[in-house]
Amino acid sequence: MKKQSMFEAVGGLSTMERVHTSFYDKVYAHPWLGQFFKGHDQKTIELRQTQFMAEKMGYELAYPGKALPLAHRRMYITEELLELRQGLLRESLEEEGLANDLIQRWLRMDHAFWRKIKNKSLDEFQQVDLKYEQALIVDRPIL
Repeated sequence: MKKQSMFEAVGGLSTMERVHTSFYDKVYAHPWLGQFFKGHDQKTIELRQTQFMAEKMGYELAYPGKALPLAHRRMYITEELLELRQGLLRESLEEEGLANDLIQRWLRMDHAFWRKIKNKSLDEFQQVDLKYEQALIVDRPIL
């Protein structure tokens, strides 16, 4: 008997789409995280996130988007931002009603990609030659 993939266990594309819609509603509304997405169509971002995670969870179609470091290279992303982001993801997963073990697996999988996008320091980030792209450094808002 074939072992069930994570993709199948969470409920496939329909579940992932609902989670990512809820998640990005929270991200776009957030006073700090939302600033990283100004000018980017939310539905497109949701689609790319669903495609990316679906592939990682065992869906048969390949993710058609950019590699993580390339897609995030102009953004100054800190551990604090990633933790905040993951808290919003956890909320969306819980709201979807996923079992706790699946939520934990999803969050561990998500966390595994942090090393590809997290910046070690602002100084190091500012040394990256972005050619013609504008660096995106968003100060933490006073809440």
